[in-house]
Amino acid sequence: MLTQQLRKLEQEGLVERTVYAEVPPKVEYALTAKGLALEPVFEQIIIWGRRHGGRPGEES
Repeated sequence: MLTQQLRKLEQEGLVERTVYAEVPPKVEYALTAKGLALEPVFEQIIIWGRRHGGRPGEES
């Protein structure tokens, strides 16, 4: 499932995948400029989550 999501993000140009010829195999993912442009959105989601979601057992 994670691999499918990462591949979709790669197809959308949000992440780039680097494969290293090593044993065991090594793959790294990094945000592209397009992915980094979403940072303000992620920050707002975090703020909203802290105000409204919290964690199970915590007051909101």
